[in-house]
Amino acid sequence: MPPTRTRYGVILFAVTLGIITYIDRVCISKSQSFIQGDLGLTNIQMGTVFSAFGLAYALFEIPTGWMGDRIGPRRMLMRVVAFWSLFTALTGYAWNYASMVVCRFLFGAGEAGAFPNMTKMFTIWLPQRERGMAQGITWLSARWGGAFTPLLVVWVLGFMSWRHAFVLFGALGVIWAVLFYRWFRDNPRDHPGINEAEFALMEGCEKNLDTHAAVPWNKFLRSPTVLLLWLYYFCISYVWYFYITWLPKYMTDALHFDPKDKMAALLGGLPLLLGGMGCFLGGWLASRFMHRHGGLGRARRLLGVFGTLGAGIMLIVATFMGSPVLAMIAMGLSGFFNDLTMSGAWSACMDVGGKNAGTLSGSMNMMGNLGGALSPYLTPYILEASGQNWNVVIWVAAGTYAIASLCWVFIDPVTPIEEAA
Repeated sequence: MPPTRTRYGVILFAVTLGIITYIDRVCISKSQSFIQGDLGLTNIQMGTVFSAFGLAYALFEIPTGWMGDRIGPRRMLMRVVAFWSLFTALTGYAWNYASMVVCRFLFGAGEAGAFPNMTKMFTIWLPQRERGMAQGITWLSARWGGAFTPLLVVWVLGFMSWRHAFVLFGALGVIWAVLFYRWFRDNPRDHPGINEAEFALMEGCEKNLDTHAAVPWNKFLRSPTVLLLWLYYFCISYVWYFYITWLPKYMTDALHFDPKDKMAALLGGLPLLLGGMGCFLGGWLASRFMHRHGGLGRARRLLGVFGTLGAGIMLIVATFMGSPVLAMIAMGLSGFFNDLTMSGAWSACMDVGGKNAGTLSGSMNMMGNLGGALSPYLTPYILEASGQNWNVVIWVAAGTYAIASLCWVFIDPVTPIEEAA
């Protein structure tokens, strides 16, 4: 019998969840002016609100990734998606600065479990050759969810308040959690839709089902690849959080866009829109380059260096553009080059981490979101120190890409941690 294609349902659930995660985290930046107006928040206070999400996201990455390795992604994803959806909705009921910080912190704690457990899900359901493409498609969908969220928020705010909009967005996650829990099984053999021919395609995935393996923290901490992946992700996330937090303010103050203009909302989504294309293309190019440039590891390394270097150059180009539209196009291209590296990094977590893929990807995402938490917190201080010069903010971000590019020169993205010398 020909193999069934049930495993692609895992990719479908990952795609829809990726979209929901970015809708829930990006909607606050487009609602920023309404929130600040209603709650009387200063720019520095709003920066702390943004950072509360990033800090919690970072702190809970390893615990939620480890729990996914221990109890399986089925129960873990159902719990964390329901948890963060609750606090997405409760954001709409915040009444002051403190309550907003608490809601966003707990929202970040829930979202921390999303991508590590999706990575774990891929390691037990997809053969190695399909994992990179699956990561690319998932991140494309996540980025595009964030790219179109500004337009979605502008449309939603046309007939309801920002408070009711957060309740609406929270409901999306609850629906996903119910449907996922009913369909998914941690062991593919337990799913009634898979036949033996399809299960044969998953050869090698069974070893990643082990839920009692001790996490090799000593090997993680001694591994140059793991340490460099952490530093790389810290750097690129520092920049990426600017796009989903302060970018609308930058467009208003530095580029003089009208915040209610739909064209401005579309341009503000370019880094995520083109970034999504980069995610997909990165997975595809890694497969193509593998045959031309000496293997998968070298292909991922090449894309990592090229992508981060290109992202930094385009940020610098954006600051010298005389046209606001061209400046935003350059920033969009920076997002594209950034995300050429994403599929390779997350696929490296699967290949290097093996049965500890959830924990390793969680640790990488933790370091990334420490950078993400620093970015929105530091931005208003950089502005104050530079006399409200937004170009300095952009130049600092470009510098982090240079560090990330250097990291990829030395990363070995394919050798399992258990086999590394």
